[in-house]
Amino acid sequence: MNTTGPTPTPEAHVERILRSLPQWFGIEASLREYVADSRRFPTFLAEAPEPIAFLTARQHFPGSWEVHCVAVHAAHRGQGVGRHMHQAVERWLQGQGAQVLQVKTLAAEHPSPEYAETRRFYEAMGYVPLEVFPTLWGPRLPVLQLVKRLSES
Repeated sequence: MNTTGPTPTPEAHVERILRSLPQWFGIEASLREYVADSRRFPTFLAEAPEPIAFLTARQHFPGSWEVHCVAVHAAHRGQGVGRHMHQAVERWLQGQGAQVLQVKTLAAEHPSPEYAETRRFYEAMGYVPLEVFPTLWGPRLPVLQLVKRLSES
């Protein structure tokens, strides 16, 4: 498996991967926004040989970035693809001067078992919970912000 990126035109791959995960990306308007964002922000693809996963990163300040969206195609989940890709992107971000990486996901107050799995993934990747925003994404959608200090080279 190879991680490429940032990729200049990843939209078709991003859409195909997101559509394989309706439990996480079942809201059409949000899915379309993530696809469009993959063109606006640096997006990395994991290929084996075709793209099977992606990660879109967003810079907020010179030293701080966010995992804006990440997904592994349903047929390839649980094989370490997300971890491998995440680590490759972290190395790239460090080369850009990134010191801190954050991610937002649904908080534990939301009953979704899929997002409980997502939180476990981020915690296994070394993220720590920072804050819950009860209404950032809307009513009944509590958002958990997690952060990770990137190791120094």
